Amino acid sequence: MNNPDKLNILRSLTNGEILTQPFTHTVVDSFLPNKLAEKLFEEFPDFNDDVWFNYNNKIEDKKLLSDWRKFPEHTYQLFTFLNSPAVLEIVSTMFGARVYPDHGLHGGGWHIHANGGKLNPHLDYSIHPTLKQQRKVNLIIYLCKDWKEKYGGHFGLYEQAKEGKRSGNLVKEISMGFNKAVLFDTTQKSWHGLSREVKCPENVFRKSLAVYYVSKPRDGVD
Repeated sequence: MNNPDKLNILRSLTNGEILTQPFTHTVVDSFLPNKLAEKLFEEFPDFNDDVWFNYNNKIEDKKLLSDWRKFPEHTYQLFTFLNSPAVLEIVSTMFGARVYPDHGLHGGGWHIHANGGKLNPHLDYSIHPTLKQQRKVNLIIYLCKDWKEKYGGHFGLYEQAKEGKRSGNLVKEISMGFNKAVLFDTTQKSWHGLSREVKCPENVFRKSLAVYYVSKPRDGVD
């Protein structure tokens, strides 16, 4: 990544409107320089490659890879920059709390869904298992090329149910796209998931990159 690419990403981070319902979030189109986004898209392994870790259960059907040793040049450099002090400073300002990187990409990295892919409404883990910090902000970059609305896979934001520890009504849907980023606060009963099952052709995939930022745990955090 060159310096102009880095400056463009920093500008993109400050361009999104901060919204508060059902929890604090922002959506940024054209988040990355387009040439960089194209390179990142091409670096994704084939869906059937053995490199993936497969999640297939009642809650989710997706594949993930968070091993830095497997990332090609541009992907490796992007994850490095997204964990850099310059990015952390902006994200901290956006969400009103000092955030720190998770260099291990626990739960982050490459994500991919094929036809039939799903991720039910859920809350993310609260306390990082090894850093012992509270998960604070998710940054997800969607690289869904040639995606059509009918392919589904929308990112859904849900309210907290009035009774019980579960999601309530779907409040907002964000359609997929190429080079679209979503950032959101994970500490505000932030129920999220795929509001629509992925229904795409065999040669099309819902691709995304995810980075999670942590902060000092609040008093009494679960």
